[in-house]
Amino acid sequence: MRFKGHVLKTYWLEHAWLGTHVEPGVALDVADDGRISALRTGAETPPPGAEVLRGLTVPGLANAHSHAFHRALRSTVQVGSGTFWTWRDFMYKVAQNLTPDSYFALARAVYAEMALAGITAVGEFHYVHHAPGGVPYADPNAMGEALIEAAAEAGIRITLLDTAYLSAGFGEAPNPHQLRFSDGTADAWAERASALKPREHALIGAAIHSVRAVPAGQLATVAAWASERRAPLHVHLSEQTAENDACLAAHGRTPTQLLAEHGVLGPRTTGVHNTHLTDADIALLGSTTTGTCMCPTTERDLADGIGPAVRLQRAGSPLSLGSDSHAVIDLLEEARAMELNERLSSRTRGHWTANALLTAATQDGHAALGWSEAGRLEAGALADFTTIALDSVRTAGALPRLGAETAVFAASAADVRHTVVAGRHIVRDGSHTLIGDVPSPLATTIAALRG
Repeated sequence: MRFKGHVLKTYWLEHAWLGTHVEPGVALDVADDGRISALRTGAETPPPGAEVLRGLTVPGLANAHSHAFHRALRSTVQVGSGTFWTWRDFMYKVAQNLTPDSYFALARAVYAEMALAGITAVGEFHYVHHAPGGVPYADPNAMGEALIEAAAEAGIRITLLDTAYLSAGFGEAPNPHQLRFSDGTADAWAERASALKPREHALIGAAIHSVRAVPAGQLATVAAWASERRAPLHVHLSEQTAENDACLAAHGRTPTQLLAEHGVLGPRTTGVHNTHLTDADIALLGSTTTGTCMCPTTERDLADGIGPAVRLQRAGSPLSLGSDSHAVIDLLEEARAMELNERLSSRTRGHWTANALLTAATQDGHAALGWSEAGRLEAGALADFTTIALDSVRTAGALPRLGAETAVFAASAADVRHTVVAGRHIVRDGSHTLIGDVPSPLATTIAALRG
């Protein structure tokens, strides 16, 4: 592999997770193309002029499933009880208040919160396309462009998963809240989405909101759009048993089977949640190497259930992680929750090693978003990484060689000390270098959306 230019900066990593083990004393060179040009182990002391990162450095975390505006729901939707469907009603009310300007302001703060949590890339499952009532903006992609620019200002990468959302259910027209999500047809969706262009920090992918939101006869249009561009394609899949029941009633088959029949499954496709699956569904997803994005903190918050992640991975479905509704933004907690949920369900321990869980949160998450050159600390990879403190009240006392176990099973987003994207320090010593005060814009933008 050839590298452009010369070394711009050297980082000295006190401890580095290299995918299989923790290595002490690693010197990492960053070239002017934002990639790692060299990685040298056995560096017991920092080289002259190197930036010192004390703690455990891991590849940047990939948040493979986000709805940025859901951040405004945090705490409010925890009042009382309810179901996924009552939660959705409140979500619609917040969505109705979004404008391109307010969405930019909120997403900029949310993505900055992600950077503070060690996240270097986000998959934004974006479906709020138009003005209330479904009237397109003068720029039909004004909302998507706001998200792309918000990620740039927050200093992280984004895969904008532009989402087809055309109906309220099987054979049902969009309800009044959903009109601003819909382009009318998959062909119209494809025409609008085609105007979105990738840039250095942004990739353009596609999403099918769900089998209930895209008529069966139009699924192939979305799949073909993604295939022609070799772009990621994501889909909410079997999150609710009600969706499964409705799909069986309408089509005589499960959502997974319906997607398979219309060419949606495959190695660039990721099913989000994959919670309520049959044995045949699991076999289909595995045999097509369709990915699975688990979002444990949202799935437990909404009482969705615990998905068959172990069986899916064994069948051949790569695992990634997302914070989805942002009940919390903490990919370490998502990784921990996936293992601990499985322990509660099976009453046995040790379904994934800490290394395997970190791989889901880094390398496999980036792959699901189309950033195949990120998620690893090695020469040629994108210089995206994050450093977790090993001396906080949560992590102090653990052996450094067990840093992966400490990160997954003890640390939290609050322990992130540094986040580097393309070799540039975005978070330094726990503070965002581009935005500074992140809580204030979060509070201001959320208060405005709640009215």
